[in-house]
Amino acid sequence: MSRVFNFSAGPAMLPEAVLQRAQQEFLDWNGSGMNTMEMSHRGKEFLSIANQAEADLREVMAIPDNYQVLFLQGGASTQFAAIPMNLLRGKKSADYFNTGQWSKKAIAEAKRYCDVNIVASSEEDGFNSVPDKASWNLNPDAAYVHYTANETIGGVEFDSIPDTGDVPLVVDLSSTILSRPIDVSKFALIYAGAQKNIGPAGLTIVIVRDDFIGDTLPGTPTMFDYKVQADNDSMYNTPPTYALYLAGLVFQWLKDLGGLTAMALINQRKAEKLYAAIDNSGFYQNPVDPQYRSWMNVTFTLNDSSLDADFLAGAKQAGLITLKGHRSVGGMRASIYNAMPEEGVDQLISYMQDFVAKNN
Repeated sequence: MSRVFNFSAGPAMLPEAVLQRAQQEFLDWNGSGMNTMEMSHRGKEFLSIANQAEADLREVMAIPDNYQVLFLQGGASTQFAAIPMNLLRGKKSADYFNTGQWSKKAIAEAKRYCDVNIVASSEEDGFNSVPDKASWNLNPDAAYVHYTANETIGGVEFDSIPDTGDVPLVVDLSSTILSRPIDVSKFALIYAGAQKNIGPAGLTIVIVRDDFIGDTLPGTPTMFDYKVQADNDSMYNTPPTYALYLAGLVFQWLKDLGGLTAMALINQRKAEKLYAAIDNSGFYQNPVDPQYRSWMNVTFTLNDSSLDADFLAGAKQAGLITLKGHRSVGGMRASIYNAMPEEGVDQLISYMQDFVAKNN
């Protein structure tokens, strides 16, 4: 069977070149006679893999030297608790933007540890935009400001990095990390689950500035303490070794491609052509304010929702899978992360046009 184009929001496609290399090295990594899953995480073979992965990520993202790169477990959702535990630092409140379902989950968890000030919310309009800057209510005494750069479910993303003045900025970058260049120095902390743009589920990346490590809340679990993780090179316990190995291959793939500037051009082109196909069809609709449309998660509905099942069945026959929208919003969602080749987007557009011709 030939490979399909998988539009899943996560776990998502991996670059074919990465999968092929992993296959070649599956039984014997670099003459070791072992798969990377079998290696001791403290052995020289795996330490070389982990060190190279960190070096490549630092290079690709231009991470300054005064930031720690942590390879953790527990998914981005674990960081919803770890962030206030580590970053409140004696303060009682934190600022949060509410722009979608993942923002809401981060807010709910943070409320267990501190007072939460909602800077701005787009919930009343169905999470189809980012609130206008004039409506933002930032607290200058907040411990930090948190936002979700891209809401995977609704297909909404910030069009710029929020200016929070002297208050440290924290971002959930799970579904846009590595999709384009970003100025890491603007953030106190960046976190991301791997299963969208980095690698397989099981790995979480935290990039945290040195001066935000230490001084955790009393009772913070050892595994949630960024200082413990940094002091132990993310190996206080056994890390997700195979996921880290594959992430390292993805970082090398990005370097070979030309880095994040080259990746951004490809991603913008993919998104623009898919949105154009939706907007020009008269058959499909995208509810998101065009200024805040996601490059990574393109949502759309059919004018006649009774055709949804037929659309999905036909797409699957055409090798275009996992296009059903999240259960909370319905419709369709095409997640077109870095690993989705332009050919996949082109084939989806062609299928969408054929479907219109047959059902209009």
